[in-house]
Amino acid sequence: MGQLMTGLPKIFRGVGFLAVLAMMMMSVSGSLYAAADAAPSFFNSQETASTNLKPFKKWTEALKRYSEEINVQKAGACVGTKINKCYYDQWMKYLSKLKGQEPMAIIEAINTRMNKAKYITDNNNWGQKDYWASPGEFMARFGDCEDYAIIKFLSLKALGFKEDQLRVVAVKDLNLKVGHAILVVFLNGKTYVLDNQIKQVVEAQTIRHYQPVFSISFKTWWRHRI
Repeated sequence: MGQLMTGLPKIFRGVGFLAVLAMMMMSVSGSLYAAADAAPSFFNSQETASTNLKPFKKWTEALKRYSEEINVQKAGACVGTKINKCYYDQWMKYLSKLKGQEPMAIIEAINTRMNKAKYITDNNNWGQKDYWASPGEFMARFGDCEDYAIIKFLSLKALGFKEDQLRVVAVKDLNLKVGHAILVVFLNGKTYVLDNQIKQVVEAQTIRHYQPVFSISFKTWWRHRI
């Protein structure tokens, strides 16, 4: 996928994402999730669901830009800083090669491929503390932790994974004391983690240093409590 696949990701050590997590959750009223009972979830948490996505503008705006990108057919080479037909076609060609493979093989391929992209902080990339990039923006300009999770999420969705199998998850990294984002995939009764900081796809139960704050899909988000 051209420029997308050069470089290696770096571990995120900034505090911007953690601060944004705190502000985001402070803006969410308890009434949004009080109506439902908490249920057991990954990383030894309890989750409560809500369909009110209004507090998650960065997520919904990234999805909106993705929808717009699908219809963009501007000519161009895969060396620019804006999405064009070259980037989108290469992405689709790569995904088409994975169709028909076993689900676990697809998950591992997507994780490995996207983790080869260069890690760039939002401050350096966008001049903002926290920016959630669409797949097109990630392919053209790379990104940070949530951007890896988003392109993995939408790649797997394009390959036929169901919405209830996929979640972008905001966590606190208890070792590094920073905010982080990963993708969680539910498959055959197991919960798998796709993480730009971990080379392999691993089961969630093997990870001890992540504390989930919230997880989100297309129409639902979940508040996590330990």
